[in-house]
Amino acid sequence: MIDKQHLIDRFISYVTIDTESDPNSNTTPSTEKQWNLANKLAEELKTIGLQDVSIDQNSYVMATLPSNVSHKVPVIGFVAHFDTSPDFTGANVKPQLVENYDGKDIMLNAEENIVLSPDYFEDLLQYKGQTLITTDGTTLLGADDKAGVTEIVTAMEYLVKHPEIKHGEIRICFTPDEEIGRGAHKFDVKKFGAEWAYTMDGSQIGELEYENFNAAGANVKVKGKIVHPGYAKGKMINSMYIAQDFINSLPRLETPEHTEGRQGFFHLAQINGKVEETNLYYIIRDHDREHFEARKEVMQNLANEINKQHGNTVIELDIKDQYYNMREKVEPVMHIVDIAEEAMKNLNITPIIKPIRGGTDGSQLSFMGLPCPNIFAGGHNFHGRYEYVPVESMIKATEVICKITELTAEKYA
Repeated sequence: MIDKQHLIDRFISYVTIDTESDPNSNTTPSTEKQWNLANKLAEELKTIGLQDVSIDQNSYVMATLPSNVSHKVPVIGFVAHFDTSPDFTGANVKPQLVENYDGKDIMLNAEENIVLSPDYFEDLLQYKGQTLITTDGTTLLGADDKAGVTEIVTAMEYLVKHPEIKHGEIRICFTPDEEIGRGAHKFDVKKFGAEWAYTMDGSQIGELEYENFNAAGANVKVKGKIVHPGYAKGKMINSMYIAQDFINSLPRLETPEHTEGRQGFFHLAQINGKVEETNLYYIIRDHDREHFEARKEVMQNLANEINKQHGNTVIELDIKDQYYNMREKVEPVMHIVDIAEEAMKNLNITPIIKPIRGGTDGSQLSFMGLPCPNIFAGGHNFHGRYEYVPVESMIKATEVICKITELTAEKYA
Protein backbone atom coordinates (compact mmCIF):
# COMPACT_ATOMS: atom_id res chain seq x y z
CA MET A 1 0.00 0.00 0.00
CA ILE A 2 1.16 3.52 -0.82
CA ASP A 3 1.69 5.54 2.37
CA LYS A 4 -0.91 8.31 2.11
CA GLN A 5 0.66 10.77 4.55
CA HIS A 6 4.10 10.28 3.02
CA LEU A 7 2.68 11.11 -0.42
CA ILE A 8 0.88 14.20 0.93
CA ASP A 9 4.03 15.46 2.63
CA ARG A 10 6.08 14.95 -0.52
CA PHE A 11 3.54 16.77 -2.71
CA ILE A 12 3.32 19.72 -0.33
CA SER A 13 7.12 19.97 -0.18
CA TYR A 14 7.10 20.37 -3.99
CA VAL A 15 4.21 22.80 -4.44
CA THR A 16 5.53 25.21 -1.83
CA ILE A 17 8.60 25.78 -4.04
CA ASP A 18 7.85 28.47 -6.64
CA THR A 19 8.73 27.18 -10.13
CA GLU A 20 6.70 29.48 -12.38
CA SER A 21 8.10 29.59 -15.92
CA ASP A 22 8.46 32.72 -18.05
CA PRO A 23 7.58 32.81 -21.77
CA ASN A 24 9.57 36.04 -22.23
CA SER A 25 12.85 34.45 -21.14
CA ASN A 26 15.30 32.90 -23.60
CA THR A 27 17.11 30.73 -21.05
CA THR A 28 16.49 27.09 -20.09
CA PRO A 29 15.10 26.88 -17.53
CA SER A 30 13.27 30.11 -18.21
CA THR A 31 13.43 31.09 -14.52
CA GLU A 32 16.30 30.60 -12.12
CA LYS A 33 13.93 29.47 -9.35
CA GLN A 34 13.12 26.24 -11.20
CA TRP A 35 16.58 25.04 -10.20
CA ASN A 36 15.46 24.96 -6.56
CA LEU A 37 13.08 22.08 -7.17
CA ALA A 38 15.25 20.43 -9.85
CA ASN A 39 18.18 20.17 -7.42
CA LYS A 40 15.91 18.93 -4.62
CA LEU A 41 14.54 16.20 -6.91
CA ALA A 42 18.00 15.06 -7.97
CA GLU A 43 19.05 14.66 -4.33
CA GLU A 44 15.80 12.93 -3.40
CA LEU A 45 16.16 10.40 -6.22
CA LYS A 46 19.60 9.47 -4.91
CA THR A 47 18.21 9.17 -1.40
CA ILE A 48 15.45 6.73 -2.39
CA GLY A 49 17.98 4.50 -4.14
CA LEU A 50 17.81 5.25 -7.85
CA GLN A 51 20.91 5.02 -10.01
CA ASP A 52 22.46 7.17 -12.77
CA VAL A 53 20.89 10.28 -11.27
CA SER A 54 21.83 13.30 -13.38
CA ILE A 55 20.86 16.94 -13.74
CA ASP A 56 22.09 18.66 -16.89
CA GLN A 57 22.91 22.30 -17.63
CA ASN A 58 19.27 22.96 -18.52
CA SER A 59 17.89 21.41 -15.30
CA TYR A 60 16.53 18.19 -16.86
CA VAL A 61 16.63 15.55 -14.12
CA MET A 62 17.02 11.88 -15.12
CA ALA A 63 17.44 8.66 -13.15
CA THR A 64 17.28 4.87 -13.52
CA LEU A 65 15.58 2.09 -11.62
CA PRO A 66 17.53 -1.01 -12.73
CA SER A 67 15.76 -4.14 -13.90
CA ASN A 68 15.21 -6.89 -11.31
CA VAL A 69 14.44 -9.66 -13.83
CA SER A 70 16.83 -11.84 -15.82
CA HIS A 71 14.94 -11.71 -19.14
CA LYS A 72 15.16 -8.85 -21.61
CA VAL A 73 12.42 -6.22 -21.17
CA PRO A 74 12.10 -2.97 -23.16
CA VAL A 75 13.31 0.07 -21.25
CA ILE A 76 10.29 2.26 -20.49
CA GLY A 77 10.08 5.72 -19.00
CA PHE A 78 7.91 8.12 -17.01
CA VAL A 79 8.05 11.90 -17.48
CA ALA A 80 6.60 14.91 -15.62
CA HIS A 81 7.32 18.64 -15.56
CA PHE A 82 8.13 20.64 -12.46
CA ASP A 83 7.42 24.17 -13.70
CA THR A 84 4.06 25.85 -13.14
CA SER A 85 2.04 28.05 -15.45
CA PRO A 86 2.64 31.81 -15.71
CA ASP A 87 -1.14 32.21 -16.16
CA PHE A 88 -1.50 32.63 -12.38
CA THR A 89 0.98 33.17 -9.58
CA GLY A 90 2.75 30.18 -8.08
CA ALA A 91 4.54 32.16 -5.36
CA ASN A 92 3.78 31.49 -1.69
CA VAL A 93 1.49 28.53 -2.32
CA LYS A 94 -0.34 27.61 0.88
CA PRO A 95 -2.00 24.21 0.35
CA GLN A 96 -5.11 23.36 2.37
CA LEU A 97 -6.15 19.84 3.28
CA VAL A 98 -9.85 18.98 3.14
CA GLU A 99 -10.37 15.58 4.73
CA ASN A 100 -13.48 13.46 4.13
CA TYR A 101 -14.92 16.00 1.68
CA ASP A 102 -18.68 16.35 2.28
CA GLY A 103 -19.74 17.47 -1.20
CA LYS A 104 -20.45 21.06 -0.13
CA ASP A 105 -18.80 24.40 -0.84
CA ILE A 106 -15.18 24.71 0.25
CA MET A 107 -14.17 28.10 1.62
CA LEU A 108 -10.72 28.71 0.19
CA ASN A 109 -10.32 32.21 1.55
CA ALA A 110 -12.82 33.70 3.97
CA GLU A 111 -11.21 37.14 3.91
CA GLU A 112 -11.69 37.46 0.13
CA ASN A 113 -14.80 35.23 -0.01
CA ILE A 114 -13.23 32.82 -2.51
CA VAL A 115 -15.25 29.61 -2.65
CA LEU A 116 -14.63 26.31 -4.47
CA SER A 117 -18.17 25.17 -5.18
CA PRO A 118 -19.56 21.97 -6.74
CA ASP A 119 -22.38 24.14 -8.13
CA TYR A 120 -19.80 25.50 -10.57
CA PHE A 121 -17.15 22.75 -10.56
CA GLU A 122 -19.31 19.62 -10.76
CA ASP A 123 -16.32 17.26 -10.85
CA LEU A 124 -15.91 17.87 -7.12
CA LEU A 125 -18.87 15.58 -6.43
CA GLN A 126 -16.89 12.59 -7.76
CA TYR A 127 -14.65 12.89 -4.70
CA LYS A 128 -17.09 12.92 -1.78
CA GLY A 129 -15.49 11.20 1.20
CA GLN A 130 -11.97 11.69 -0.13
CA THR A 131 -9.09 13.93 0.91
CA LEU A 132 -8.63 17.00 -1.26
CA ILE A 133 -5.69 19.37 -1.43
CA THR A 134 -6.72 22.88 -2.49
CA THR A 135 -5.21 26.35 -2.70
CA ASP A 136 -5.91 29.19 -0.25
CA GLY A 137 -7.53 31.06 -3.14
CA THR A 138 -4.63 33.43 -3.82
CA THR A 139 -2.35 31.21 -5.95
CA LEU A 140 -2.52 28.18 -8.17
CA LEU A 141 -1.71 24.85 -6.51
CA GLY A 142 0.84 23.35 -8.88
CA ALA A 143 -0.70 19.89 -9.18
CA ASP A 144 0.02 20.51 -12.85
CA ASP A 145 2.40 18.84 -12.78
CA LYS A 146 3.86 18.40 -9.32
CA ALA A 147 1.23 15.72 -8.75
CA GLY A 148 2.85 13.80 -11.62
CA VAL A 149 6.32 14.38 -10.17
CA THR A 150 5.12 13.17 -6.77
CA GLU A 151 3.57 10.04 -8.25
CA ILE A 152 6.68 9.07 -10.20
CA VAL A 153 9.04 9.59 -7.25
CA THR A 154 6.69 7.72 -4.93
CA ALA A 155 6.27 4.83 -7.38
CA MET A 156 10.03 4.49 -7.81
CA GLU A 157 10.53 4.52 -4.04
CA TYR A 158 7.83 1.86 -3.64
CA LEU A 159 9.41 -0.37 -6.29
CA VAL A 160 12.83 -0.04 -4.64
CA LYS A 161 11.32 -1.15 -1.32
CA HIS A 162 9.28 -3.96 -2.90
CA PRO A 163 11.61 -6.05 -5.06
CA GLU A 164 8.94 -8.76 -5.21
CA ILE A 165 7.31 -6.58 -7.91
CA LYS A 166 9.18 -7.63 -11.04
CA HIS A 167 10.04 -5.02 -13.65
CA GLY A 168 12.52 -4.15 -16.36
CA GLU A 169 14.73 -1.07 -16.43
CA ILE A 170 12.78 2.11 -15.76
CA ARG A 171 13.94 5.59 -16.73
CA ILE A 172 12.42 8.77 -15.34
CA CYS A 173 12.80 12.42 -16.31
CA PHE A 174 11.56 15.69 -14.84
CA THR A 175 11.53 18.67 -17.18
CA PRO A 176 11.39 22.48 -16.93
CA ASP A 177 9.30 24.92 -18.98
CA GLU A 178 6.53 22.62 -20.20
CA GLU A 179 3.94 25.28 -19.43
CA ILE A 180 5.49 27.63 -21.98
CA GLY A 181 5.76 24.92 -24.65
CA ARG A 182 9.46 24.15 -24.24
CA GLY A 183 9.45 21.12 -21.96
CA ALA A 184 10.79 18.79 -24.62
CA HIS A 185 12.98 21.25 -26.50
CA LYS A 186 16.22 20.18 -24.83
CA PHE A 187 15.14 16.69 -23.76
CA ASP A 188 17.98 14.27 -24.64
CA VAL A 189 16.00 11.31 -26.03
CA LYS A 190 19.15 9.33 -26.80
CA LYS A 191 20.47 9.75 -23.26
CA PHE A 192 17.07 8.83 -21.84
CA GLY A 193 17.32 5.55 -23.70
CA ALA A 194 13.73 4.31 -23.37
CA GLU A 195 11.70 2.58 -26.10
CA TRP A 196 8.59 4.40 -24.99
CA ALA A 197 7.41 6.50 -22.06
CA TYR A 198 4.34 7.96 -20.36
CA THR A 199 3.81 11.53 -19.23
CA MET A 200 1.96 11.73 -15.92
CA ASP A 201 0.30 15.01 -16.80
CA GLY A 202 -3.41 14.37 -17.29
CA SER A 203 -6.29 15.53 -15.15
CA GLN A 204 -9.04 13.40 -13.62
CA ILE A 205 -8.60 9.80 -12.56
CA GLY A 206 -8.76 7.39 -15.50
CA GLU A 207 -7.60 9.74 -18.24
CA LEU A 208 -5.46 8.04 -20.88
CA GLU A 209 -4.63 10.14 -23.91
CA TYR A 210 -2.69 9.63 -27.11
CA GLU A 211 -4.22 12.35 -29.26
CA ASN A 212 -3.58 16.07 -28.90
CA PHE A 213 -3.94 19.26 -30.88
CA ASN A 214 -1.76 20.26 -33.77
CA ALA A 215 -0.63 23.68 -32.59
CA ALA A 216 0.72 26.93 -33.98
CA GLY A 217 1.23 30.46 -32.75
CA ALA A 218 0.51 33.51 -34.91
CA ASN A 219 1.86 37.02 -34.40
CA VAL A 220 -0.19 39.60 -36.27
CA LYS A 221 1.44 43.02 -36.60
CA VAL A 222 -0.94 45.74 -37.84
CA LYS A 223 0.65 49.00 -39.02
CA GLY A 224 -1.06 52.39 -39.00
CA LYS A 225 -0.09 56.07 -39.25
CA ILE A 226 -0.35 58.58 -36.44
CA VAL A 227 -0.95 62.27 -37.10
CA HIS A 228 -2.52 64.98 -34.97
CA PRO A 229 -6.19 63.97 -34.58
CA GLY A 230 -7.31 67.54 -35.30
CA TYR A 231 -5.80 67.36 -38.79
CA ALA A 232 -6.13 63.65 -39.45
CA LYS A 233 -8.68 63.55 -42.27
CA GLY A 234 -7.33 61.47 -45.14
CA LYS A 235 -4.03 60.97 -43.38
CA MET A 236 -4.45 58.96 -40.17
CA ILE A 237 -4.61 55.16 -40.37
CA ASN A 238 -5.73 53.69 -37.06
CA SER A 239 -4.16 50.25 -36.74
CA MET A 240 -6.63 49.29 -34.00
CA TYR A 241 -9.57 49.54 -36.41
CA ILE A 242 -7.77 47.36 -38.95
CA ALA A 243 -7.00 44.87 -36.18
CA GLN A 244 -10.69 44.89 -35.27
CA ASP A 245 -11.57 44.05 -38.88
CA PHE A 246 -9.09 41.15 -38.78
CA ILE A 247 -10.49 39.82 -35.51
CA ASN A 248 -14.11 40.09 -36.64
CA SER A 249 -13.41 38.38 -39.97
CA LEU A 250 -12.32 35.11 -38.35
CA PRO A 251 -15.09 32.58 -37.58
CA ARG A 252 -16.63 33.86 -34.34
CA LEU A 253 -17.86 30.46 -33.16
CA GLU A 254 -14.51 28.75 -33.77
CA THR A 255 -13.03 29.94 -30.50
CA PRO A 256 -12.25 28.04 -27.27
CA GLU A 257 -15.45 29.09 -25.53
CA HIS A 258 -17.57 27.61 -28.33
CA THR A 259 -15.71 24.36 -29.07
CA GLU A 260 -15.14 20.95 -27.48
CA GLY A 261 -13.95 17.41 -28.23
CA ARG A 262 -12.00 17.32 -31.49
CA GLN A 263 -13.18 20.74 -32.65
CA GLY A 264 -10.38 23.17 -33.40
CA PHE A 265 -10.24 26.91 -32.86
CA PHE A 266 -8.57 30.30 -33.33
CA HIS A 267 -7.82 31.89 -29.96
CA LEU A 268 -6.93 35.55 -29.57
CA ALA A 269 -4.68 35.29 -26.54
CA GLN A 270 -3.22 38.79 -26.39
CA ILE A 271 -3.75 42.26 -27.86
CA ASN A 272 -1.69 45.41 -27.47
CA GLY A 273 -2.46 48.45 -29.56
CA LYS A 274 -1.96 52.12 -30.35
CA VAL A 275 -2.89 54.09 -33.45
CA GLU A 276 0.44 53.44 -35.16
CA GLU A 277 0.80 49.76 -34.35
CA THR A 278 -1.35 46.99 -32.93
CA ASN A 279 -0.08 43.51 -32.15
CA LEU A 280 -2.30 40.45 -31.85
CA TYR A 281 -1.19 37.03 -30.69
CA TYR A 282 -3.25 34.00 -31.67
CA ILE A 283 -2.93 30.32 -31.00
CA ILE A 284 -4.29 27.97 -33.66
CA ARG A 285 -5.40 24.46 -32.66
CA ASP A 286 -6.90 21.46 -34.48
CA HIS A 287 -6.70 17.69 -34.01
CA ASP A 288 -7.01 17.07 -37.76
CA ARG A 289 -3.80 17.89 -39.65
CA GLU A 290 -5.60 18.98 -42.83
CA HIS A 291 -7.94 21.25 -40.90
CA PHE A 292 -4.94 22.64 -39.02
CA GLU A 293 -3.22 23.58 -42.27
CA ALA A 294 -6.49 25.07 -43.54
CA ARG A 295 -6.77 27.28 -40.44
CA LYS A 296 -3.33 28.73 -41.07
CA GLU A 297 -4.30 29.34 -44.68
CA VAL A 298 -7.49 31.15 -43.60
CA MET A 299 -5.42 33.58 -41.52
CA GLN A 300 -2.93 34.16 -44.31
CA ASN A 301 -5.66 34.74 -46.90
CA LEU A 302 -7.39 37.18 -44.57
CA ALA A 303 -4.17 39.16 -44.09
CA ASN A 304 -3.62 39.20 -47.85
CA GLU A 305 -7.17 40.42 -48.49
CA ILE A 306 -6.92 43.28 -45.97
CA ASN A 307 -3.56 44.32 -47.42
CA LYS A 308 -5.14 44.33 -50.88
CA GLN A 309 -8.00 46.52 -49.66
CA HIS A 310 -5.52 49.07 -48.28
CA GLY A 311 -3.23 48.95 -51.28
CA ASN A 312 -0.14 48.15 -49.20
CA THR A 313 1.10 45.89 -46.41
CA VAL A 314 -0.75 46.98 -43.29
CA ILE A 315 -0.71 43.47 -41.80
CA GLU A 316 2.36 41.31 -41.29
CA LEU A 317 1.57 37.73 -40.26
CA ASP A 318 4.11 35.34 -38.75
CA ILE A 319 2.85 31.80 -38.05
CA LYS A 320 5.06 29.22 -36.36
CA ASP A 321 4.13 25.59 -35.74
CA GLN A 322 4.53 24.54 -32.10
CA TYR A 323 3.71 20.81 -31.93
CA TYR A 324 1.72 18.13 -33.72
CA ASN A 325 -0.80 15.42 -32.89
CA MET A 326 1.07 12.51 -31.31
CA ARG A 327 -1.55 10.05 -32.58
CA GLU A 328 0.32 9.44 -35.82
CA LYS A 329 3.40 8.36 -33.84
CA VAL A 330 1.57 6.33 -31.17
CA GLU A 331 -0.86 4.37 -33.37
CA PRO A 332 1.92 2.20 -34.89
CA VAL A 333 2.84 1.10 -31.35
CA MET A 334 -0.61 0.91 -29.77
CA HIS A 335 0.49 -1.84 -27.40
CA ILE A 336 1.95 0.89 -25.19
CA VAL A 337 -1.55 2.36 -24.77
CA ASP A 338 -3.00 -1.13 -24.29
CA ILE A 339 -0.60 -1.81 -21.40
CA ALA A 340 -1.63 1.41 -19.63
CA GLU A 341 -5.31 0.62 -20.18
CA GLU A 342 -4.85 -2.89 -18.79
CA ALA A 343 -3.00 -1.50 -15.76
CA MET A 344 -5.92 0.78 -14.97
CA LYS A 345 -8.50 -1.97 -15.36
CA ASN A 346 -6.45 -4.24 -13.07
CA LEU A 347 -6.71 -1.51 -10.43
CA ASN A 348 -10.48 -1.07 -10.94
CA ILE A 349 -10.01 2.28 -12.65
CA THR A 350 -12.28 2.99 -15.62
CA PRO A 351 -10.05 4.24 -18.46
CA ILE A 352 -11.19 7.51 -20.04
CA ILE A 353 -9.61 7.54 -23.50
CA LYS A 354 -10.11 10.90 -25.15
CA PRO A 355 -8.20 13.54 -27.10
CA ILE A 356 -6.28 16.20 -25.18
CA ARG A 357 -7.47 19.71 -25.88
CA GLY A 358 -3.93 20.91 -25.43
CA GLY A 359 -0.46 19.42 -25.56
CA THR A 360 2.04 17.74 -23.29
CA ASP A 361 5.75 17.09 -23.39
CA GLY A 362 4.71 13.73 -24.82
CA SER A 363 3.35 15.26 -28.02
CA GLN A 364 6.78 16.68 -28.87
CA LEU A 365 8.67 13.67 -27.52
CA SER A 366 6.64 11.35 -29.75
CA PHE A 367 7.93 13.24 -32.80
CA MET A 368 11.47 13.08 -31.37
CA GLY A 369 11.39 9.27 -31.42
CA LEU A 370 9.96 8.58 -27.96
CA PRO A 371 6.28 7.55 -28.25
CA CYS A 372 4.68 8.98 -25.15
CA PRO A 373 0.97 8.73 -24.24
CA ASN A 374 -0.39 10.76 -21.34
CA ILE A 375 -1.82 9.37 -18.07
CA PHE A 376 -3.88 11.13 -15.39
CA ALA A 377 -2.09 12.83 -12.52
CA GLY A 378 -5.36 13.59 -10.72
CA GLY A 379 -5.64 17.37 -10.54
CA HIS A 380 -8.49 19.64 -11.63
CA ASN A 381 -8.93 23.31 -12.58
CA PHE A 382 -5.29 23.83 -13.54
CA HIS A 383 -3.64 27.25 -13.86
CA GLY A 384 -5.79 29.09 -11.34
CA ARG A 385 -6.97 29.68 -7.80
CA TYR A 386 -9.58 26.88 -7.94
CA GLU A 387 -7.05 24.11 -8.62
CA TYR A 388 -7.34 21.02 -6.44
CA VAL A 389 -6.23 17.39 -6.38
CA PRO A 390 -7.78 14.38 -4.61
CA VAL A 391 -5.10 12.47 -2.72
CA GLU A 392 -6.76 9.17 -3.58
CA SER A 393 -6.33 9.95 -7.30
CA MET A 394 -2.62 10.54 -6.74
CA ILE A 395 -2.36 7.21 -4.94
CA LYS A 396 -4.11 5.48 -7.84
CA ALA A 397 -1.80 7.15 -10.37
CA THR A 398 1.19 5.92 -8.37
CA GLU A 399 -0.25 2.40 -8.43
CA VAL A 400 -0.79 2.65 -12.20
CA ILE A 401 2.91 3.42 -12.69
CA CYS A 402 3.88 0.37 -10.64
CA LYS A 403 1.38 -1.84 -12.47
CA ILE A 404 2.61 -0.70 -15.92
CA THR A 405 6.17 -1.67 -15.02
CA GLU A 406 4.97 -5.05 -13.77
CA LEU A 407 2.78 -5.80 -16.81
CA THR A 408 5.55 -4.80 -19.23
CA ALA A 409 7.94 -7.26 -17.59
CA GLU A 410 5.29 -10.01 -17.70
CA LYS A 411 4.49 -9.48 -21.37
CA TYR A 412 8.14 -9.84 -22.39
CA ALA A 413 8.88 -12.85 -20.17
